[in-house]
Amino acid sequence: MRRGSRTKGSSAGGAGRKDLQAAVFASALGWAGVAVSEKGICRVVLPGKGKASVQKELQGEGSPARAAGKAVRLLQKYFSGSPVSFDLPLDMSYYTDFQRAVWTAAARIPYGETRSYGWIARQIGKPQAARAVGQAMGANPVPILVP
Repeated sequence: MRRGSRTKGSSAGGAGRKDLQAAVFASALGWAGVAVSEKGICRVVLPGKGKASVQKELQGEGSPARAAGKAVRLLQKYFSGSPVSFDLPLDMSYYTDFQRAVWTAAARIPYGETRSYGWIARQIGKPQAARAVGQAMGANPVPILVP
């Protein structure tokens, strides 16, 4: 297996890490979930699945999150269609340097604008890595927070 890849069915954010807390919550679009560490948000499960599916995805992510309260409130507001400014700390320490560089570059893209994978690759100093950027974006563990 290549560095940074994960097997189908494994959860991002350090599967089975007991230092994480997980919260499953109802939103306007269905059940969603979030996992947090002491450092910040490390995983978001988007709505669109049943409660049991979200719980299963976050299984092993630790105890129910009291620390995730702000994240849950902001995500619920976002999923209801309200504008939200996500000023939440992220914990991406579970991922490769390359993935973190890609997600950091993506997070700097202004709201409402788009960029290509090639643009991101150039921003991180790897102009030939557009395909790898696409793979990293596909593995983004915190969608919405990092678009």
